[in-house]
Amino acid sequence: MPNPRSAALTAVFLVMTTLSPHGAANAAAGADPLESLRREATKARTELEKATEKMETRKKDLAGSQVKLRATLKDLAGAEAELNRIREPLARLANTSYQQSGAAGSMAIFGGGDPSTALRSTADVTLMARSQQALVERADELQDRRQRLASTAQELQSRNAVEQTRLQQEVDGLKSRSAQLTKQLNAMLDKLAVTRQKRLELGCDKSLAKESKKFPNGLIPSKYLCPLPQKNGHRLRADAALAFYKLNEAYKRSFGRDMCVTDAYRSLSDQHRVYAQRPGFAAVPGTSNHGKGQALDLCGGVQSSGSAQFNWMEAHAGKYGWIHPAWAYSNPFEPWHWEFGTENG
Repeated sequence: MPNPRSAALTAVFLVMTTLSPHGAANAAAGADPLESLRREATKARTELEKATEKMETRKKDLAGSQVKLRATLKDLAGAEAELNRIREPLARLANTSYQQSGAAGSMAIFGGGDPSTALRSTADVTLMARSQQALVERADELQDRRQRLASTAQELQSRNAVEQTRLQQEVDGLKSRSAQLTKQLNAMLDKLAVTRQKRLELGCDKSLAKESKKFPNGLIPSKYLCPLPQKNGHRLRADAALAFYKLNEAYKRSFGRDMCVTDAYRSLSDQHRVYAQRPGFAAVPGTSNHGKGQALDLCGGVQSSGSAQFNWMEAHAGKYGWIHPAWAYSNPFEPWHWEFGTENG
């Protein structure tokens, strides 16, 4: 009678063959189908993030161009308004001067025959005429500039609309591909009867641990943390979580159940809340190893010093990188508190 697990593995290899033109070769070479599929899903996610980032950059570039265009048009409107304020009185003055004939008429306009007054008036008119000419030239310059900018903006908007549509299509395609791969992965895991813990291991990228260290204590984004198998929403830094998965499996073999967890990664706001409730016991907010995603508070017997569960942890936790720090044995005494990879012992 065929082995059901062998049949399931055969099905997995067949699925992988359909996913990649090199699937058959990978299967023949003994490649892990789950790991191969996870790499494909990760690749699709990375491509999706890059395409989305590129689209957002293009949107910002277009918005910046439109801001510059609006500012230039505003300047142009101001110059035109200033020109309009003096254009009408100058036009009236010029019209009046042309209606008078001869030098006497002109002198009458500028001072009623008084040469001194006429000269001053003539100088004023000349200055106003020059100002008018300068404003007219400036307006013409701004009009030309506005036309150029309007043409550029129209071209930019058209090009960006096409580019944005293309990028959105790429993003939608990558989303669809990523969703398809995830669905296939879950189906394969179901066929193999993979445990929840194994699924968590497959979805926890250890390389994220290094990235998470650049964030302040208690402010690590959730994407850099991995969930625990206890289904109560607790998370840890990737390397600590992967080590805990193995510790939890060993504990389960000894006690027949998962470890009991009351707290793991603790956000900065949660640190303030706990500190307010237990001043003198909880670490000062921003300094807790819970905020680094490398500390656990345990229950289910571990919280009681001398219990079978606590003694088991003392004997075995170190094999998986977990310790009960020295300070937790004395002041304050916290048998429930365990840490991963800390240096203070």
